[in-house]
Amino acid sequence: QLQLVESGGGLVQPGGSLRLSCKTSGFTLQNYGAIGWFLQAPGKERVGISCISHSDGYTYYVDSVKGRFTISKNDEKTIYLNMNNLQREDAAVYFCAAAVGPYTARDLCTMRVRTDYWGQGTQVAVSS
Repeated sequence: QLQLVESGGGLVQPGGSLRLSCKTSGFTLQNYGAIGWFLQAPGKERVGISCISHSDGYTYYVDSVKGRFTISKNDEKTIYLNMNNLQREDAAVYFCAAAVGPYTARDLCTMRVRTDYWGQGTQVAVSS
């Protein structure tokens, strides 16, 4: 069974940092055109914030996280999201997602293509 499992969420003070992990099982990252991170704040739609293309490692970031968040792959089974200088508006449930096919990071994060797999999400809270 194909799965994405996120971890690393928690409570952090404004200006703090967290590192989220997304571990895949049942497949390797080679199977996917693109994989990345979405967030969903209470009462709002899910938004793609950072994705990475498998073919060339191209990375996409939404403007609100540029310079603060970094997406990376450690091996063929795990991706990470390093989040620095977290602000209250970053508080949300963070989901890992992947799309099968010849898609780019931008395709996935802007939801131009169907997302084939979602993780269960990990909560990030930002409060003093």
